[in-house]
Amino acid sequence: MDKTNQELSKHLPAFQEQMARLVVFNDEEWAVFSRHVYLKKLRKKEHFAIDGEICEDMGFVISGSLRFYYIKDGEEITGYYSPNNRFISSYKSFIRRKPSSLAIQAVEDSLLINLNYQSLQQLLDNPVTGLKMERFCRLIAEELIDCYEDRMQAFITLSPEERYTDLLSDKPCLLKEMPQHYLANYLGITATSLSRIRKRIFLAEK
Repeated sequence: MDKTNQELSKHLPAFQEQMARLVVFNDEEWAVFSRHVYLKKLRKKEHFAIDGEICEDMGFVISGSLRFYYIKDGEEITGYYSPNNRFISSYKSFIRRKPSSLAIQAVEDSLLINLNYQSLQQLLDNPVTGLKMERFCRLIAEELIDCYEDRMQAFITLSPEERYTDLLSDKPCLLKEMPQHYLANYLGITATSLSRIRKRIFLAEK
């Protein structure tokens, strides 16, 4: 077994455990499925998906973090952030085979287990794995819809300061890992406004 396959094998048990949240494979099914995934290393600022290009992969973040962003008038607008133990993709592009309207970029050095589109089709067509892969795709789509609805609800119903305090309680890793200008963009505010919010919170806690 070469070094790359050895490293992939090291991470497969944790990946299988996370997969079990969605579908549980028996030994025969897992043997078929695991032959189709591969390990992908992304350096900081390297892209998983590129705006205007078809996204070829669905990934699972083993370590690191990635941001989803859109480009408007030459400006990058961060819409979502994915820490480890999450499945990621420009899913509409990946499934519909159309150019992606967003980009996905590593915020830090990241390690992913990837499944490409052709392999997914083979697994869906395989009588051993087909039924569970259909369930897997449906549940991944449901997870993405949940994330999008949560983001939309937060922007409609919460103030920027409330969105920030929610991050403090629910996703403190974001505050440590994401550069301030990305974080401000994610919250829908300027870096100056973010500094003011942090100052108000700090003074209130003294």
